Amino acid sequence: MIKSMTGFGKTTVAPGGRTVNVEIRTLNSKTLDVNLRIPSMYRDKEAEIRTEINRALERGKIDFMITLDNGSDSNEFAINLPLARKYHSEITRLANELGETTGNDLISTILKIPEVLKAGREVPDENEWIMVKTAINEALALTDAFRSAEGELLGNDMTDRIQLILDLLLKAEPLEGARISNLRDRFQRNQDEFLEKTTKVDKFDENRFEQEIFWYLEKLDITEEKLRLRKHCDYFINTLRSGESSGRKLGFITQEIGREINTLGSKAYDAEIQMIVVQMKDELEKIKEQVSNVL
Repeated sequence: MIKSMTGFGKTTVAPGGRTVNVEIRTLNSKTLDVNLRIPSMYRDKEAEIRTEINRALERGKIDFMITLDNGSDSNEFAINLPLARKYHSEITRLANELGETTGNDLISTILKIPEVLKAGREVPDENEWIMVKTAINEALALTDAFRSAEGELLGNDMTDRIQLILDLLLKAEPLEGARISNLRDRFQRNQDEFLEKTTKVDKFDENRFEQEIFWYLEKLDITEEKLRLRKHCDYFINTLRSGESSGRKLGFITQEIGREINTLGSKAYDAEIQMIVVQMKDELEKIKEQVSNVL
């Protein structure tokens, strides 16, 4: 069954007196695009985290975030003094250049800047990291389950639209007989008008004319296009129901479906069939929009 690239997962653990939140949001993308936001204490685990994300989610635009909430009874914190001094120096220098005063609340303002005041230990112990990694894997599993549920909805919608295209194709078939008859009548009228205007009637080859009509009508025959369109639609449905999610493969199939629909339109020479072709194209465009979000 297919999976959507849209997903969400969130888990929470509480190791060492602090709350660790793991949150994942995913959207569609042609490649794997991971935006990682994690506390500095887990920076040395970044490669490991990315490996788990790549394994579990494969493709899409992924926002991955870990946030920390210290417990009310925890007194552990650390101030990044070099960074705080740097901010103080730069802000003071800027204020002097602009002729402004820094005010009495400069220190409290600096402490609110990310990475200046850090809660908790700077390096997690191994047991704490095991808990956090478990939470990461749970969030990834929740995201994958979300994608599967969304994929089922996408699959049902696309299946319905493919069936609509096949139903429209059935509606076009009764119009073919009248289409061929109308074309023959048009050729006959053109022939009669030509014979009325020319004096070289003896040079007109009736058999050759019939052969040309037959050749022309054969070129406008849409039997092969209808057959290929049905096969492509069946292939699309079978791919949807297969065990693997393959958005790229579905995209290639929609290109083939579109090619056959366009050929039907170019060969139609009938207003009612052209209207049916337009409806097919409309359904196919909606399918393409859905396919762009399939993993």
